[in-house]
Amino acid sequence: MLIFDYYPFLFPIAAGIFGLLIGSFLNVVIYRLPVMMEREWIKECIDYFPQLKKDSSLKKHTLDLDKPFNLNIPRSRCPKCDTQIRAIDNIPVFSWLWLRGKCRQCANPISVRYPAIELLTAALSVVITLYFPANWYGLALLFFTFTLVAATFIDLGTMLLPDQLTLPLMWGGLALSAFGISPISLHDAIIGAMAGYLCLWSVFWAFKLLTGKDGMGYGDFKLLAALGAWLGWQQLPLLILLSSVVGLIFGLVQLRLQKKGIEKAFPFGPYLAISGWFCLIWGHDIANWYLTNILHI
Repeated sequence: MLIFDYYPFLFPIAAGIFGLLIGSFLNVVIYRLPVMMEREWIKECIDYFPQLKKDSSLKKHTLDLDKPFNLNIPRSRCPKCDTQIRAIDNIPVFSWLWLRGKCRQCANPISVRYPAIELLTAALSVVITLYFPANWYGLALLFFTFTLVAATFIDLGTMLLPDQLTLPLMWGGLALSAFGISPISLHDAIIGAMAGYLCLWSVFWAFKLLTGKDGMGYGDFKLLAALGAWLGWQQLPLLILLSSVVGLIFGLVQLRLQKKGIEKAFPFGPYLAISGWFCLIWGHDIANWYLTNILHI
């Protein structure tokens, strides 16, 4: 990273381009990872209960279970005409604009979500470079950001927070502290991971004992544990407060727009991810402002 020491302006540019490319890959992860998980669950169920393979309700799922499906295979195709997407049509943002948001072959609309995620990932990457130096920790924070983007949109679409994202994120935060790359001490990171998990775990069981219902998923516990490992236990009160406020606001807006009852389940992971990322960038500034202007300390 010596080149960025001599030419620091190159770091945001490189991060922005890198963010666009990773954003394109994240679109694949966001769509395929939940499908891969579902296929694995069906395979495990069939292994224990072979008779399920004859179940008509599972027929559409079991037909292609023997065909490989992962982040690389099969190649991306148009869902309407099944035409394989060419490399020239996979350039982040540019291809979508050039094709005017439509499939080259059949003119089927391509969701604006794809370029939006690419632009969002690039923008967040640039912000990271403006607040953190071009070192190993700065590079790690880029991947921290990429993981949060993927987890956010997967949870929004499927109400799932895959272990394939949350657990490596947690262990990565602990490893950075253990090797002295992160400014967070290993002591604070370990307590942050433990307190993050136990905090939501306690809320889950308190809610379940009072109402008999599940208030949130275990993926939320693991995500907050991961954020605690990266940010330290000191940031957890602010993180939980911010995520609760953001979740309440967005939840009320969604209830208003969709006109659904209060019983409707909402994903909490996106609000944890958004608040965790904000705490990473501005958490200390917010805490200092609160202590100075509100508590007058």
